[in-house]
Amino acid sequence: MALLILAAFIAIPLVEIMVFIQVGSEIGALNTILITVVTAVIGLMLLRVQGLGALMRARAALEKQESPVNEIFEGVLLALAGLFLLIPGFVTDAIGFLLFLPPLRKTLAGYMARHSKFVATNMQYQGGRRSPPGKGPIIDGEYEVVDEDAPEIENHPSGPGNPESPWSDKK
Repeated sequence: MALLILAAFIAIPLVEIMVFIQVGSEIGALNTILITVVTAVIGLMLLRVQGLGALMRARAALEKQESPVNEIFEGVLLALAGLFLLIPGFVTDAIGFLLFLPPLRKTLAGYMARHSKFVATNMQYQGGRRSPPGKGPIIDGEYEVVDEDAPEIENHPSGPGNPESPWSDKK
């Protein structure tokens, strides 16, 4: 696997340089650079729009108590598409634009989700709503008085020793 990654790090720049030379000789260096910058800007705009859509679909899946595995993989593929569009080059731009196509991305995300192992745990997401009574988190803690000169609650005018206090059981 490491050898495959090393080969990709060597092969991709070499292929990109070769394509840059071919395209630059046909349309000129300035036009080649301009196209590269324009594809990066378009890629960022597409990433913003489609990334927010994937995030909203993941949230909707969580609210329906479903696992958002496909949406997570779509988000990963969108991030990869954005990265490919930011890398200067025509081959990586082509791969990036292909990953922005929803049918291809959904197919790849579905394949990745089916061939991945996930363990579902107790999903407590309530979509911003308060969880039902008795089903929320239990917070347990201990305390100790740090300031020994602090007045005790029994002697405080609004404490339990005051019969006028709304908290007093001496009414």
